[in-house]
Amino acid sequence: MSVTPAAQPPPQQEPTTLAARFALYQRAGGVITPLLTTLLALFIAGLVVRFTTGASPLDTGRAILDGSGLTWFIPESVMDIRSVAGTYDDWPSEAEARLNAEINLQQTLIFTTTLILTGLAVAFAFRCGLFNIGGQGQFFVGAIVAVAVGAEVSGVGRVLHVPLVLLCAALAGAVWAGIAGILRATVGAHEVITTIMLNWIAYWIGSYLFSLGGPLQSDRSRQVPISNDVQESAKLHVFWGDFQGLHVGFFIAIAALVAFYLILNRTTLGYGVRAVGYNPEAARYGGISVSRNYFLAMAISGLFAGLAGAVDIMGWQYRYGQIDIQQSDIGFAGIAVALLGRNTSIGIFFSALLFGALLTGSNTRNLALPIEPELAGNMTLIVQGLVVLFVAADLVILYLWRFRKRLGLPRREPKAVGS
Repeated sequence: MSVTPAAQPPPQQEPTTLAARFALYQRAGGVITPLLTTLLALFIAGLVVRFTTGASPLDTGRAILDGSGLTWFIPESVMDIRSVAGTYDDWPSEAEARLNAEINLQQTLIFTTTLILTGLAVAFAFRCGLFNIGGQGQFFVGAIVAVAVGAEVSGVGRVLHVPLVLLCAALAGAVWAGIAGILRATVGAHEVITTIMLNWIAYWIGSYLFSLGGPLQSDRSRQVPISNDVQESAKLHVFWGDFQGLHVGFFIAIAALVAFYLILNRTTLGYGVRAVGYNPEAARYGGISVSRNYFLAMAISGLFAGLAGAVDIMGWQYRYGQIDIQQSDIGFAGIAVALLGRNTSIGIFFSALLFGALLTGSNTRNLALPIEPELAGNMTLIVQGLVVLFVAADLVILYLWRFRKRLGLPRREPKAVGS
């Protein structure tokens, strides 16, 4: 009498894309991994401070925290931080420190707003298995269109002008990123290459538009390569603070986080995007259009980045010029924000807040400790690079482990006791 063997469960399918391996990395590490990544990046940055300037990393870190304005949430900590370096006689009074913390916090949240949107621009594409390096160019396009519509269109009320600028800038970013999506979907051109090329195209287009005599150059300051200010009707309302106070773009960024979560987890589009990101061949076999999702994922990513450019212009910059284009790297910071935030809404929020605090706190006008201005201004870049390096190292380890199993290398079995 033959016994029918019990049915074995089918082997678990291997992830085939970088996004899928990153999702595996997310599930394996939980919330501990990004925390350890952050602490390790800050620790190494502290070592850089110690060995290059001789300053105390702890004192520098507390000064950056103070300069970021996050101490506004804990009033008692203001005096503690001011007393770290007791040799300085020019520390502000407690009331002045409290006011400074409020102003710095407003600036931190302004940076956080933009970083949330540029982080989403990277994260959404990543969930579809695409690596969007073009957030900077998409940000430029959004900012350029926001200047054009916000400064040159007049006689429109705020109720219509603000949505019009936001819509035009978001669509411009979507179209710009959609070019890379179409190329990937049709001819297989890798999005890393195409988005980098599009970054440079956007860079030089913007440099021309704002150059002396350029189409968007100011008609009031003919000797400066900068645009006109946007109309009052196109400026976002500032609800906290006076000079460069926090504007309602912050709530637009929070709404974008909610939209990001809902699209990916509660819609058919999001299901298709995630399925293609995990395994394009399996998704195609299941009737999902891989090409369509590649295009839509890139277009939606560009929408977020274009919206970031518009919010920056309408919320606090109000104008744009050649120097701004040359110095801006906020789109590239979105890569670190998305990686550290692990491509999740809540993670991107806290990651953007961290980098926003670093940008504000390491600003030389806010940093009270005597470290080199060049180093202070590049503290955020150091942490960004370390975050990307550590996350990439984890992905390499996962890839090598998968490659090892593909070669069929045997696992090392534990030795029996007494053998």
